[in-house]
Amino acid sequence: MIIGIGVDISKVSRFEKWVKDEKMIPRFFNAAEINNCRSIQSACEHYAARFAAKEAFGKALGVGLAGYDMKDIYIVNDENGRPELKVENKAKDLLESKCENPIIHVSLSHEKEYATAFVVIEAR
Repeated sequence: MIIGIGVDISKVSRFEKWVKDEKMIPRFFNAAEINNCRSIQSACEHYAARFAAKEAFGKALGVGLAGYDMKDIYIVNDENGRPELKVENKAKDLLESKCENPIIHVSLSHEKEYATAFVVIEAR
C-alpha cells in the first residue's frame, strides 16, 4: 500500500553559493553525503538532487520539513550506483509512526540547471 508520494525540484545554481559557505552544506547534509559529493566533479548538481529528495520525502510523509533534521534524511548509492534514501533519528521515528516496515523508493535526476527527486513511501 502506498503511504505517500512526493516530488521536488531544485535549482543547481543555488548550491553554488552553498558550497562556498562552509556553514550551509553541513547544515542540511550529513557527513556521508558531503564526502560523496566532494569526490564528484559536478557536486552542485548532486547536492541539488539530494536536497530535492529530502523535500520530496517530507511531502511523501505528509509533514513537509517539520519535526526532523534534514541531515537525518540522506542518499547513499548501492554497488550499482542506484540511489537509496535512508532515514534516522527523528525522521525515522516519524516515518515509523505513519507506516510499519516502510519501503522508500527514490529517483533522482539532474540536468545542468535543475535537479529533481521523486519519492514513494510504501507499506510492506
